[in-house]
Order: sequence, then C-alpha cells, then structure tokens
Amino acid sequence: MAITSAICNSFKNELMTATHNFTASTGNTFKIALYTSAATLGATTTAYSATNEASGTGYTATGNTLTRVDPTSSGTTAYTDFADTTWSTATITARGCLIYNDTLTTPVADASVQVHDFGSDKTSTAADFTIQFPTADASNAIIRIA
Repeated sequence: MAITSAICNSFKNELMTATHNFTASTGNTFKIALYTSAATLGATTTAYSATNEASGTGYTATGNTLTRVDPTSSGTTAYTDFADTTWSTATITARGCLIYNDTLTTPVADASVQVHDFGSDKTSTAADFTIQFPTADASNAIIRIA
C-alpha cells in the first residue's frame, strides 16, 4: 500500500469539460480527507473512498470542507488554493490526504482532485491537526497550471 502525491488523472480530464468550479463565492464544495499508511492513493484515484481513511477523536469521515481561494493567474500560470484547515482537539494519525469535489455526482460522485503523501505518519493527540496550504501564488499554490 502506498500514497503517492499527484494531481489525479481523472481531474485533468475533467478540467477539459469544465466539471470543477473553484470560484470562492459560487463554486463547488471541495473537501479534504485524511488517510492511513494502509491506503493506496495516487494519480489513478478517481473518487473519495472511506477505505483506510483515518479515524479518531475529532475526525469525521469524509474530512473537512475547504475554503476556496478564487482562481487567478500570474504570467503564464493559473492557480487556485485553499485556506488552511484544522481538526481541533483531535487524536489522529494520517499518512496522506485526498482533496476531492464533494458537489459532483457525475461523471463520478466525490471526484478526486489531488493526493498528497505527508512523507511519514503525522499524529496529533488531543491537539490541533492542521493542514497548512502553501502561499497562493504562481510558484507555490496547491493547484497550478503552467
């Protein structure tokens, strides 16, 4: 089992059909779910699954809803990002995460966007478990198209 950081192949295809809307005020709802080291996630992941999802005090299956940052561009790079998200007073161990579109029902429900491997298990014990997203700019934003 392994988690491999990647923009999901299905997401790349769905961009070409305007399936996902990242606009902050009127866009789709995106979520982030945490996974254990037993999960198999990567570029071929097509949708959210509860299989090997993290569990624990302060964590609810399907993860947290993300706050979107409006898409923009700089030079030849278009990008979007999310505000940091926290599971408060949580006892969780996670190896990685999946960002997915919780609004979609077609072409597949809960369509995957991106997978991230944390590099090792990350743990919180009755403390905040925070995902800190990079700066929303053309060089660092979590989702960039150059």
